[in-house]
Formats: sequence, C-alpha cells, structure tokens
Amino acid sequence: MSSRSLNKVLLIGNLTVDPELRYTPQGTAVATFSVATNRNWTDQSGQPQEAVEFTRCVAWAKLAEVCSQILKKGKKVYVEGRLQTREWEAQDKTKRRTTEVIIESMIALSPAGAPASAGAVVAPVPSAPKQSKKKEIKPEAEEESVAAEDIPF
Repeated sequence: MSSRSLNKVLLIGNLTVDPELRYTPQGTAVATFSVATNRNWTDQSGQPQEAVEFTRCVAWAKLAEVCSQILKKGKKVYVEGRLQTREWEAQDKTKRRTTEVIIESMIALSPAGAPASAGAVVAPVPSAPKQSKKKEIKPEAEEESVAAEDIPF
C-alpha cells in the first residue's frame, strides 16, 4: 500500500537581494536568493502586529539564468516549488542544516524598469482585426449567441 504525500510551496513576496548566479563544476547554472513574505494580524489587545518571514530560494538550469536576468532586489515575485532540507559540515567542523525552496516555476510580478513597490501590470490584449463577413454558427440548444469580439480574451 502506498501513501500519498505532497511537497508544494507557493510564495508571493519581495526579493531581499539580487539573485546570485553560480555554476556547478559540470556547468549547471544555480541561482539563489531570498524572498520576504509578510503576515499581519491583530493581537488579543487589539494592536496590529506584523511578522516577516525570509525564505531561501534556489533555481536550477535555465530557470536560474532567467531569475538572475529579470529579478532584482525589492521586486515582487511569485515562486512555486518544493521544500528541501540539506545538511553539511562547516569548515569549523560544526554540522549545519538549512531548508530552502527548490523553484519549479517563477513569475516576476513587478514589471521591468518599475520601482520596487510597483505591482504587476497586465497589458490589454489587442483585439483581432474585424472581418467584413462573419460566418455565425448557432448551436441547437443555445438561446443566446456570443460574437467573437464580445469574448474578453
């Protein structure tokens, strides 16, 4: 009998540093950066509270190169990936451990060249050129017809 599990992380936050791009000895690109996410709540006495969580993120291969090219400190980003914990021995012989998000997809939410506080900009989709002759197909069971130019996408 197999048991199911899920290791999925979704973050929307701001980069705390520019991504650092390095290459493994085999030539694989790896980018690392940190994303800050905020949490707001009101405590029992009615006072507003805020906490910030800093999450280390790692991107590999082509995604690492894209992250290093378009992400900058302060910009808003959406990352999706999985949690991974690594252990190693430091130079002073102490054991170290870190948990990070291994990114599988990323969306830059701040437009290029915009200030760090700017949000995502959605450009309008240009409409298709109007044709002089339309061939209208009406389904038998449909009471109302929808023209192609009435569809918002």
